[in-house]
Amino acid sequence: MDLLIGAVDGALRTLFAPPRATRPCPVLPAEETHLGADERRHAAALMRVNHVGEVCAQALYTAQALVTQDAQLKKHLERAAREETDHLAWTEQRLRELGSHTSLLNPLWYAGAFAIGLAAGRLGDPVSLGFVVETERQVEQHLQGHLERLPAGDHASRAIVAQMKDDEAAHGEAALQAGAAELPAIARLAMKAAARVMTTTAHYI
Repeated sequence: MDLLIGAVDGALRTLFAPPRATRPCPVLPAEETHLGADERRHAAALMRVNHVGEVCAQALYTAQALVTQDAQLKKHLERAAREETDHLAWTEQRLRELGSHTSLLNPLWYAGAFAIGLAAGRLGDPVSLGFVVETERQVEQHLQGHLERLPAGDHASRAIVAQMKDDEAAHGEAALQAGAAELPAIARLAMKAAARVMTTTAHYI
């Protein structure tokens, strides 16, 4: 019951409470950003997608930590979730600075990711860790694509995305070292398809 209450509390905090970063935002004060209206809208859409990714990461890690019986793995997942909270705070702050909003479908994204995390966790810790590795691998590629698509003058968004990319790579490597199993090709393709639906929708809504 305590674990279930904790999971509900995590969901409410992620979806409705202002996230609090434990690390300073990687944007340097000297890096001023001057964007036109179209560039601002484009950057906001990309950062909204990134924010949704962090909402899903919170759901995934929370669900996986809920079902594992391995105390060390639970700590690993909880630590990764805390680092993802930094990303959540940074992207939400950047969206406000760009005069935009987070996705209106965040509760839906959270619920879906939580269900996937539970399913992965039920298949055993190696599979659960393998899911983390593949998720972080795809997210890292996704963030690299955003670095290429963000306006060149948007130093603030680019600094945030670059730090997120480094952190995601570290999370994936840590899961690999912890004994992650390689997911079958069909599972990796299904994850890519689901991610495409989410990112395409969140770009606009």
